[in-house]
Formats: sequence, structure tokens, C-alpha cells
Amino acid sequence: MNIVDYSNNSFNNRNKLIELIDSLDSQYNSENRLLRSPFSSPGYHTTIKQADFIHSTRSSLSYALGLLDTGKEHYEQRAFDIIEQIVSLQDTDRSRNTFGIWSWFYEEPLDQMAPPDWNWADFCGKLLVLIISRHDARLPETLRQSVKQAICNACDAIIIRNVGPHYTNIAIMGAFVTLIAGELFERQDYAKYGLERLEKLHSYTMPRQAFQEYNSPTYTYVAILELSAIVTETSNDYAKQLGNDLLNIAWKSVADHFHAGTRQWSGPHSRCYKTLLTPQSKAFLQLATKGKLAFYTEDELPYYEDWYKCGAVCPEQYVESFLALGQRTIRECFGINGNGKEKWATTYMTPTYTLGSFNKEIMWNQTRTLLAYVDNGGEATYLHLRALHDGYDYCSAIFHGEQRENHLLFGVNFVVNGGDTHPNLDMIHGSIEASDLRFRLEIGGALDQVSTVVEKGSVSLRIGETLVLLRSWFAAFDDQSAGEAARDWSWEVTREGDLLGIDLVLYTGEKKVIDFQKMNEAAFLFSLCIGQGVDSFKPQIERTKELATISASWNNEDIALTLQLKPSML
Repeated sequence: MNIVDYSNNSFNNRNKLIELIDSLDSQYNSENRLLRSPFSSPGYHTTIKQADFIHSTRSSLSYALGLLDTGKEHYEQRAFDIIEQIVSLQDTDRSRNTFGIWSWFYEEPLDQMAPPDWNWADFCGKLLVLIISRHDARLPETLRQSVKQAICNACDAIIIRNVGPHYTNIAIMGAFVTLIAGELFERQDYAKYGLERLEKLHSYTMPRQAFQEYNSPTYTYVAILELSAIVTETSNDYAKQLGNDLLNIAWKSVADHFHAGTRQWSGPHSRCYKTLLTPQSKAFLQLATKGKLAFYTEDELPYYEDWYKCGAVCPEQYVESFLALGQRTIRECFGINGNGKEKWATTYMTPTYTLGSFNKEIMWNQTRTLLAYVDNGGEATYLHLRALHDGYDYCSAIFHGEQRENHLLFGVNFVVNGGDTHPNLDMIHGSIEASDLRFRLEIGGALDQVSTVVEKGSVSLRIGETLVLLRSWFAAFDDQSAGEAARDWSWEVTREGDLLGIDLVLYTGEKKVIDFQKMNEAAFLFSLCIGQGVDSFKPQIERTKELATISASWNNEDIALTLQLKPSML
């Protein structure tokens, strides 16, 4: 196909922006002066469960910036109307803890959110700062002053909240808003705070050379955009240096984990919204590598308004890593958990598949604790382990893994003080109501050449030319200790739309209370192997009643894993 040619700088970002903005014309609602969008939600913060369309404050403000960035005069008044409306929706009452932020949607005021999202001071504040930075002279004076005040309100909210360096993207975005606002408005207090915040993130990140949101396709992308914005917008050379140091870490992580064989972003992912790379991610990587990694022709290439003048370019020394088809292992300590223990991630790649896992992580809907991509006739097939409570990822299931190349020994147990659908917004307090609870090895992407053979305690998968073997080694979920008949813990194959599921059902039936605090045992031990030597993986199992643990080791304890049998505190 005719791939975009970047060699002579012929690619025109402004033309792509104009095409995008023109295409959004029909979504503009002149009655409320906002952009209408199809409703979508991660399932928390908003109380809206069903709606065809909403009016997003953030998306509308991004659209307004795009309108101005086109340079077309006929778009000016629409942009001004949107900006004026968004400014009016900010909470300006300093006595409230939501001061300086916005609700997600025009249809849902802050008081109706559960809870409000304080990050909106950062997200909307950044867009307002860019509007002032790029288009200050075009704004009517009254609007300019109200925008300036809204930015100052957002800065004050950001400083009051004072997010630490462990929350990478908001740490960066808040640093951008306060640093650049301080420079634009000659507010030394804001500029000083923004620079110190960037310094703290730098000091926190450099020793381990990884962000807290480890290897996240969603948040690494955001970090690159926000750091590039700092480097592009700031006049402070020291801030540019700090930003470039952090950008180097971000781009190295992306290049290291990109799997050329499937053209996917290898796991594990600490934060992820879509398991396969989205068109947005593909197009961004194509632009940032100047077409060396190519997915689209110029006509097909998706474009987003926040890329315009963002300054995001992959350093030349990492570009070739996106194209390398070799075999390699990445094993990194990327953080410390609440108990002071190191958090590790392992990724193994061959030309045809990649397998990644964490040593310990919660199994909520944004983590990919066990994730594999396999080349299936030129398309990617993925395998993703999930714990599902009534069909939604269950945060209080805890994944434990030990991986050596293509062999993974892993287990799952449970905690009594974790969340249900979110790590901290809906705590379970020891028990849940459920009509269904199961583990699922979800298989998605290309399914045409996927076959399964289920045997007692194991499932063999063939994906194209690659063999995958999933085995159960130990299973306990209180049933046997309650005197019930021993269960046959066999996997079953399910099909839901364009996904396959290899399911191990813990419970299904009438809705009932599952009280983890009263359970004597609740733990599972499995293995997953891909490619060569799948049949040779046979761990030694040892059960310790006194310590209420189950332990497994393989290959002279090269892989060793111990699980608590009784649900416990984190």
C-alpha cells in the first residue's frame, strides 16, 4: 500500500487537523454550545448507566482548541462559545472540595458524580493553557480574562490536591498546567510548584527507569504527549532537561515491548483499556516513528487534535527496536507495593509470539496480569487471564506469577479488603453477592485458526502454528471443606460474540452471598506454556496445612511460587 512519505516533510499535520475538525461539524450542538459524543464509561465516577449521547466537557474543550488551531476564521466564534460555556461549568466555590474542577458530562453535574474526578482540573486546565499559549491574541478580552481565572482556579485545585509522583500522568499534567500557567501569567508561585513537581517525578522515576503505570499502552502514550508538551511549551531549560530524561524512559519502554511479529504492545500492562492496539495508538506510533513503523496510508491515517503541535517524536536510537524480530527477555523491577515488596514484570518474545506476566497484581479491568500475543497467519491473537464477578473483572482476585521465558507458573487467591469493580471505589468488606464467579482465559483478535482440546485439568490450544497448554495443578474454593462432594475443576470453552473463553467456573446459579472471610480455602494454581517444551512443564506441589499455603516449584526451584490458601488482607 501507499505509505505516508516523511522523508521530505511532506506530511501536513494542519491539513489532517482541518479534515478532522470538519468531520466533527455535525456533532456540534449549538443549543448548549458543546460537542455531542456517543456515551461511553469505564463504569465508575459517573452514575450514568445508559445513554445514547452525552456532551463531554473535556472533548468539547479539545474540539475548541482544534477549531482555533485550524486557523480558519469561520470557526473562531464557535470556539469562543464552547470555551465560554466550559468556563461557566467549572466549580468556583472555594469552600467545596470540588473547587477548580469540572464534571465529565454536561448532563451530570459534579454533585451527581460518584465520586467526581479531580483529574479534570488537570485535563481541562491543560487545554485552557494551550488555548492561551497559542491563541491569546485572538480571544475577546472578557473571555481571555475568564479563561485566565479558570486556569488559576485549576492551578489552585491541583496544588491543593498535590498528587505525588506515583500517579505519573496526573503528576506530569499537573506540572504542565502550573509550570506553563506560571510562565504565561508571570506567577512565580505556580511556576515554582510546577517545576518542583516535575523534579519529584524525575527523582522518583529515574532510579528504576520505569513509570508506576508500568508498560501501559494508555498511560505511556499520555505521558509522552504531556512530557512532549512540557518540553515544547516551557521556556525553562532545566524543565526541558527533566522532561527529555523522562521521555527517554517512556520511548525506550515502548520500543522494548513492541512485538514486531504481531505488531502489538507486549504485556504485562498495569493500565490498559483495549487489549489490541487501537487505531489511535497505531497512528500515533506511525507518526512518532516518521513512518518507519507503518500501518496506514496517508488517506487512511486517523488523526487526533491533541497531536497538533504536540512535539512527540520517537528518538532515533529506539526506532529500529520496533522492527526487530529477535528473541529476548525483559525482566524489570518497576515499583514497590504497599508492603514494601518489589513489583516485577517479565516479558518474553520470539518472532511469532510474546508472553508477559507480573509477579503479583490485582485483576481489575485495567490490568493485563497475564497477556500473550500470537501470530495467527499475519494477524494477532491474544490471550488474557481474567477473574469475572457476574461478567466484570473482580479486583479482589490476586494474580501471582513466576515466568521463565515461555513457561509461566501462576496462581490466584483472594483478599477480603479489596475492591469489586475498582481498586478503591467499591470495597467488598469481605463478601460479595454473585450469581457467577469464574476465571477466564480470554482469547480475542484473529480466531480463524484457533482450535481447542479440553481434557481433565488442561486445555490445549493451537493458534496458527503455535501450541499453547493451560493446566490446573491445584484448586480449592471452600466447597470440599464444607463437606460437599469433590468438584471436577475442568475448564470449559465458551463463545461470546467475537471472543473465546476458556473458563473455570467457581460458582454459577442463584444470586448468593460469597463470604471470603468465612472460607477455609480459596486458591488456585495453574501453568501456561507457549511454543517449545509445553509438555515438559510439571511442577512439584507441596501443601502446608500449618501455614495454610500451597507451594509449587519446577526445574530445581528455578520457578517457585507459594500461595496463601485462606483469603487474607492485602
